[in-house]
Order: sequence, then C-alpha cells, then structure tokens
Amino acid sequence: MNISRELTAKEKLKPLFDDPLKLSFGRNFTDHMFSMNYSGSGWHNPSIKPFQPLVLSPAANVFHYSQEVFEGQKAYKSKKNEILLFRPQENARRLNRSLQRLCMPEIPEELFLEAECELLKLEERWIPTQMGTSLYMRPTVIGTEAALGVKPSNEYLFYIILSPVGPYFKEGFNPIGLWVSDTYSRAGSGGTGEAKTGGNYAGSLLATREATQKGYSQVLWLDAGEHRFVEEVGAMNIFFILDGKLVTPALDGTILHGITRKSVLELAPELGLAVEERRIAIEEVIDEIHSGKLTEIFGAGTAAVISPVGKIAFQGRDHIINGNQTGPWAQKFFATLTGIQYGEIEDKHGWVFKVK
Repeated sequence: MNISRELTAKEKLKPLFDDPLKLSFGRNFTDHMFSMNYSGSGWHNPSIKPFQPLVLSPAANVFHYSQEVFEGQKAYKSKKNEILLFRPQENARRLNRSLQRLCMPEIPEELFLEAECELLKLEERWIPTQMGTSLYMRPTVIGTEAALGVKPSNEYLFYIILSPVGPYFKEGFNPIGLWVSDTYSRAGSGGTGEAKTGGNYAGSLLATREATQKGYSQVLWLDAGEHRFVEEVGAMNIFFILDGKLVTPALDGTILHGITRKSVLELAPELGLAVEERRIAIEEVIDEIHSGKLTEIFGAGTAAVISPVGKIAFQGRDHIINGNQTGPWAQKFFATLTGIQYGEIEDKHGWVFKVK
C-alpha cells in the first residue's frame, strides 16, 4: 500500500505529557492520524496527515442511519524499545465481522495492519513506557455518502486515531462496584450486540448514568428477553470464579467477541483452571456469593485488561465479593496478560506482534 504523508512541522508538534499515569482516558491525541476512503471502486487514497476535524455533509449516512464500527487496541513499549501490539489480527477480523453485520465493506487484514504499523512508527514518541500506560488505538469506519434514505452508504471513511492513556478506571487495579440493570437492555437476540458499533454504546448511556449516580462504576447487563441471565459488564466481558471453575456467559450473538475474553479462556487451562461457558442467572450469582462458592468476579476488556469486582447492587442491596478485595485469579490473569503485552513474560502463544 502506497501511503501518502502530510506531516506536521516539527515546531508545531504537540508537547508530550508530564505523567502518563495521570492521563484521562481518551482525552489526548497524537499529532497525526491515518485515513482512507471507499467508493464503488474499493478502498483508495490511504494517507497519514495531521490530526484534524473531519469534513462531512450534514446528510452523511453516519448521522442518520448509524453505519459506524470501531475497534479498541493498545500499543506498548517494551524495555527493549520495541513497539508491541497484542493480537492485532483478531482486531482486524472482529472489525470485519462488525462491518459485515452493518452492510459495510470489509478491510483486508494486511491493509489494516500496515496502516496501524506505519502510523505507530511515526508516532512512536507518544507511546508511554510505565506499566499501566499505553497508546490507545481507535480504528473507525463510518458511512459518508450524503444521501437520505434507509440503505447502505456507497461511500465510507476508515480512519485511525491514537491517544496516550493511563489506567481506565480511577480506582486503578482495585475492585469496582456494579449495578444490575433489570429494566434496561444492552442488546437483543438477532440484533447488533456482538458488533462493535457505536449504537450499542449509545443505548447503554442512560443506565450507565444511573449506575454512576448511585455510586457504582459500571452496569451489569442482563439479557433482553427475561432480564435474568448475565451478559456483559459495561463495555467488558464478565467472568466468575464459581465452585473452583472459570465461568463466563457463552457467546450467543448478543455478547461482544472480546479479544481479552478469548485470551483469558485460552490461558485458564494452562494456569490450572477449568473453563465453563454457559448461561448464568443473576439469582445464581447472588446465591453463590452468599454460599461462598462464588469467590471472584472480574471484567475483561482492552481498556482495563482485567477489572476486579468488589460488590454487586441487585434489587436495592449490595452483595460483597471476596471482602471487596482483589482475588488471586483476577491478579493472576492481570499479571500474566500485562506481562505478555509489555514483553516482560515470554509469549508462548504468538500473541505479540512487533511493529519494530
């Protein structure tokens, strides 16, 4: 791919952050971005240019019919000064699954990876090195055709922006509280729940606001049909250590195919932990918290990696897990995954992709 470049003059480059651990998530952006257009002749005009506003018609498809998908990734800097990505091929494949679901053109995996690598090499100075920090990557595809009428767009924009980040939660790697929503739904059967599209997140905002107003960090989502079976936590997949096993809801079309989720499930047997993917009712969760059989709950996702859960609010009552302390399995998965991601633990799985 021949990527054109329009680079910011050195004297106009943004100053770097003082303490990356204090960076707010997704508030700061690097000097450059990648973009590429699609029309009937396919993807064309790949370019790297200064970070800048998009110029779109008020009639653009994305504003009216929400043809939009995105990915979330992180770039890390190893002690050997390598730029490392974690399973980026999986992000490329998930992006294409999301694009298929929303009737949008796919992006060849090799093109996706080349665009990321070229942008990262240019913006290398923005990658923080402290444990717990990274350069967050947001590949996005939107429908841009200026036409009203419910149909797929004929034109699209693919772009990538980068943001240096510290820890996702203000609590850091400490237990968070969840509020169970038995009124609102995140996704229904046959819908777009397993696609990484903005509409799914827009629909979650009201419940999330209620949760934070009540003093909880995230919403624990239940299924749309019965408001009974656990699905996701906030924007993460959910895991339970129940009766000595790692239990998580099975993927059924409403749950995002989390790459961290997949990695946890693949690591568990190697760490001596049996895995069970199945439906799990909220009543079972609450009962087993109090029986002592459910010893840990944690979320898993790109932004936080592993997020331990210390309490769940359900029907007006808080239910405390593991004394509101981080459990050993959450700690083990967090240490193992971050160790691999930062190049400090041997990668036996071929998960780490070296940009340079």
